[in-house]
Amino acid sequence: MKAEQLQLALRPRPAYEAVDLGVGMTQRSWRSLRRAFLPLALLLVVACGATVEIAPWLPSTLLWWFKPWLDRTLLHIYARQAFGEETSFNDAWEARRSAPWLTMLQWLTLWRLSFWRAYSMPVAQLEGQTGAARRQRVKAILRSHRGAATMAQATFSWIEFFLVLGLLSAIPWMTPGLRNWDAVRWLTGESLAATGVLYAAHAAAVLFVEPFFVASGFAMYLNRRVELEAWDVEQDLRHAFAAR
Repeated sequence: MKAEQLQLALRPRPAYEAVDLGVGMTQRSWRSLRRAFLPLALLLVVACGATVEIAPWLPSTLLWWFKPWLDRTLLHIYARQAFGEETSFNDAWEARRSAPWLTMLQWLTLWRLSFWRAYSMPVAQLEGQTGAARRQRVKAILRSHRGAATMAQATFSWIEFFLVLGLLSAIPWMTPGLRNWDAVRWLTGESLAATGVLYAAHAAAVLFVEPFFVASGFAMYLNRRVELEAWDVEQDLRHAFAAR
């Protein structure tokens, strides 16, 4: 990644400002998200939902477990957006096909329970670091920022949780004559319809929150690169010389 080619105004920011930058990045990337992320995300949602006949809890569990698979596409979109490029479905699909399968396997196994997934994922995906070099790089970007990265991930997890609750709480409003406790008993029952509603609410929350989560982690990563490598100074100098 070359700092002078980034289409973002780089400067050291507090963690909350970096998260806000990520939210803005998501809003500016809506076309690419619709074209490249949404079809792949819906494909995963349907594939996970097809396992409901095996066990009622399996679709939501698989969707949660395969979040890094979604995150990889999102990070690809935001990295291109940072350079002023939009992403088509073909771009995203080609990037997935050419991606190292071992790195994805590690994200689904060894690194799946990472408390700073969106913050550290660019080290492997964008910098191409592996093995000991990756561990040292992640250690460097986490130094004095571990708490902020963990808090950001926890915050988005809670947002997703409360969004699911909000969607489910709308059921009594949309079903005349159904009381709140009746809705709770129905949702906690064993009917296939109730399982489908629970999974649909979970999937909707994931598809809405995950783009903001990954963008915020990427923005925090860029902010850390500014701190470590003075990207803002390099960017200003290159722009100044280019204008002469």
